[in-house]
Amino acid sequence: MAELKERIIQSSLDLFEKHGYHGVSINQIVEHCGASKGGFYHYFHSKDELLYVIHDTFITYVLDKANQAKETYQAPTDQLQAIVHSFVRVFDLYKAHIYVFYQESTYLKPHYEELIKKKRDQFKQNIFEVIRKGQDAGEFRNELPPEIAGMALLGMVNWTYKWYRREGEKPIDEIASIYVDIILHAFLTSEEMNKDTNQEYFLKEAFLFDND
Repeated sequence: MAELKERIIQSSLDLFEKHGYHGVSINQIVEHCGASKGGFYHYFHSKDELLYVIHDTFITYVLDKANQAKETYQAPTDQLQAIVHSFVRVFDLYKAHIYVFYQESTYLKPHYEELIKKKRDQFKQNIFEVIRKGQDAGEFRNELPPEIAGMALLGMVNWTYKWYRREGEKPIDEIASIYVDIILHAFLTSEEMNKDTNQEYFLKEAFLFDND
């Protein structure tokens, strides 16, 4: 039955991308995926809830990965690398979900919008916290206000959805490593930069979440 739920979600993504949220009916969704209305309502109370689930899927993913990074690594630099890497990868893993999010998020009901906002704020606070920890540990530059540095990071990575193409020249993991390289060069103190002159420190390909 879980397979049916995924088919319904995938069909809705295909249709929402082509016709927009209001241009698609539940009848069209179930016809597209070969389901019944009963099957649809077994998993979703409404089309509104379906839109929420689409939004929630990738936000939950990056939040879970951020929490996992904080639990797995001790050093703030390693935590930030893992968070950024998984954050960038989400634009490949959930490309259609994110497209629908940016196109149709204004149609979220207030209750669902609040739930999404809560998780987005938690993810944002995770990043601020890691930056502060990095500054306290002497790894990150103290002259960078954590909130501004964190919002700059979020803005840069979020823009990936506008230009990333799976058929592009570079795979998503290499793009993620480039982002890590840029961010670490901006955040690390000169002392931390000089500790390891090996460029592979900044362009590591082996990350904890690469195989997810």
